[in-house]
Amino acid sequence: MTSNGASTKKRGTFAWALWDWAEQPYPTIMQTFIFPVYLAGAVAGPGDHPDAQLGVATAVAGFILALIAPVLGRRSDDNGRRKFWLMFNTYLLVLIMVASFFVKPSPEFFILGLVLYGAGSVIQESALINYYAMLKQVTTEKNIGRVSGYAWGLGYAGGIVLLAISLAGFIMAEVPWFGIGTEESVNIRAVFLFSAAWTLVFSIPLMLRVPEIEKNPNARKESILQSYASIWSQLKSLRAQAPETLKFLISSAIYRDGLAGVFTFGAVLGSLAFGFSQTQIIIFGIAANIVSGIGAVIGGRLDDIVGSRSIIIWSLVGLIISGTAVFFFASYGSITYWIGGLALCLFVGPAQASSRTFVSRFTPAGREGEVFGLYQFTGRAVSFMSGTFWALSITMAHNLLGVENATIWGIWGLMLILVVGLYLLTRVHPRPAVLENN
Repeated sequence: MTSNGASTKKRGTFAWALWDWAEQPYPTIMQTFIFPVYLAGAVAGPGDHPDAQLGVATAVAGFILALIAPVLGRRSDDNGRRKFWLMFNTYLLVLIMVASFFVKPSPEFFILGLVLYGAGSVIQESALINYYAMLKQVTTEKNIGRVSGYAWGLGYAGGIVLLAISLAGFIMAEVPWFGIGTEESVNIRAVFLFSAAWTLVFSIPLMLRVPEIEKNPNARKESILQSYASIWSQLKSLRAQAPETLKFLISSAIYRDGLAGVFTFGAVLGSLAFGFSQTQIIIFGIAANIVSGIGAVIGGRLDDIVGSRSIIIWSLVGLIISGTAVFFFASYGSITYWIGGLALCLFVGPAQASSRTFVSRFTPAGREGEVFGLYQFTGRAVSFMSGTFWALSITMAHNLLGVENATIWGIWGLMLILVVGLYLLTRVHPRPAVLENN
């Protein structure tokens, strides 16, 4: 490659990584810290049961994604429209965030808020299928782990900046920026517009710098129904061509649900088990993003040296040890949550980044979108586990052991999932052979 070609590819690599930063408003603002809290606290009316309704919206979104994910990736591979569908879903996310501004703090807007919350989840996860599939396009065998970890760390950094700006400029400010006031929670709703602008601007480099893939000349035209009918043959051919990759999809689906549970229930644990206020939880969230980002960057660099599977295994071991420590040292109060919780975050980042690196590294050429569609599908297929085992652990502690405040016992449900995922991962070859396409 000429120096000019190398420079062009390097710009494409950075533009790809920058998308992690660009889409960060959705997981940070819209999914976790601000929009769902706004829906539950300011929008929902008496008897709306916002906690349960948000759970239903999440479940419906997960079901829809599980249905469409395997088809989306494969069709984008065959049609040579990987970047097109990534950008299409990116700008749909922008529209979702803009529409969220019009969800006013009144019960009649609650259903609209739930629909936007669920729809955004489906759109974001759909975008990730094609984003992950691009990883091989912008990397080499020598730097794929480093680039993946760097991009994940960049995403966490974006979350830090977003939360800091949201708190200082809009939510906690006596006079919010731009003189927008606080009537009808317009200062909070303005964060959603700010998030939309953020995604719109920072996604432009990927659109300009990363080339579209070529259309598969051997792909036959098929309807969506025919695409669904082909899923079983996809799985059989993947098992024949890359059996260890298929085994990894199964093991990662389980432990990734445990990782998701750590984030999903982390704020609940801090609030109910350790007495953290909403502001303290958000401050902890900023610290958690910092630590997770550092972990992802370090893990990404080590990934290219020791391999993706080794990084994931050690990360899962670290998570299990840290989670167990949080339970046994809970009586020491908030210091346990700070130390143990941040230790958990340190290992979450590299586990997430190296998981997509493993799939990308050992996926047959030309099947990246298809396999990452299956990656999302398998994850969603078992996404009920973390919530189920979390709730079951708490219920058993309360009913069988007579524990009054049993929230801390929910940790054991998540640790069990991570242990099972770890065991299955050890059955996967660290550097599997992948047969060439016929």
